[in-house]
Amino acid sequence: MKKSTLTLFLTLLGIMAYAQSDKKDKQIEADSQNAKEAFLKDDPSMQNLFDSSYGYIILPNVGKGGLGIGGAAGSGVAFQGGNHIGYAKMTQVTIGFQAGGQAYSEVVFFEDEEAFDRFKANNIEMSAQVSAVAAASGASANAKYVDGVAVFTRTKGGLMYEASVGGQQFKFREK
Repeated sequence: MKKSTLTLFLTLLGIMAYAQSDKKDKQIEADSQNAKEAFLKDDPSMQNLFDSSYGYIILPNVGKGGLGIGGAAGSGVAFQGGNHIGYAKMTQVTIGFQAGGQAYSEVVFFEDEEAFDRFKANNIEMSAQVSAVAAASGASANAKYVDGVAVFTRTKGGLMYEASVGGQQFKFREK
């Protein structure tokens, strides 16, 4: 009797966790679509990158903060050939002069299959040499891929003073 009650309890917990995860994924999908629309409103020519890149990820809600040592994190959606194929999680640690907090959206474009496969294998880490470009009208027209990656950010709010060094690390999860 105790064993069947425990099994039932664990099964219900699993179902509840799955339902909660599915709800969170749906919210990230909706937020990512809204972020893409906002990027395109700021820079309509960015559509060329969405159309021509091998794949891309949209992180709609990245939170960043620091005082000497800082960090950032966000979750998003991964696309290949324009199709939603999974989810991305980004974490960042920075060291240097920094103070404040900020919220922003980020889109990462992958130039080719090799760069996108590195992301999917959780082998992509972006360091200081891969710098993000602030999304603004026409900013994407001169975008350059560095190691197969181009990054754009769009500030949503907050204020952050920063002269720091660090890198972003990505994790991929299939749909």
